[in-house]
Amino acid sequence: MRILLLLLLAGSFLTAADKKVVAPKDTKPGRPFSPGILSGGTLYVSGQTGADKNGNYPEKFEDEVKQTLANVEEILKAGGHTFADAVAVQVYLTDMELFGRMNTVYMATFPEPRPTRTTVGVAKLVGKARIEITVTARK
Repeated sequence: MRILLLLLLAGSFLTAADKKVVAPKDTKPGRPFSPGILSGGTLYVSGQTGADKNGNYPEKFEDEVKQTLANVEEILKAGGHTFADAVAVQVYLTDMELFGRMNTVYMATFPEPRPTRTTVGVAKLVGKARIEITVTARK
């Protein structure tokens, strides 16, 4: 019984030690979340919106999708990954009528085989965001 307990404790310490924050070098400190977490070879990217470095959102929706994906890409690169490493994507839209327009930009960004994806309509996102995307990537 003691050996089993020791193995369980050792496993939990290894798991905690295998958790690394991933952030682009110009990330503002003091945020209540990590931009990305690398654990066990898997990179988990926090939800990103289409705000640029100054907090501005593009007027054209397709440009907002492109900026959202550019923000995701910065975190992927900081963790040594690319869109080709994405295995799962979650997309949140404030208007499901925008799905087709989002999908056109999305398909031009993610290479085959494309990751699994869930797209959900939500009532509101932070600020003026009409889209938020989170990605899980693994080499």
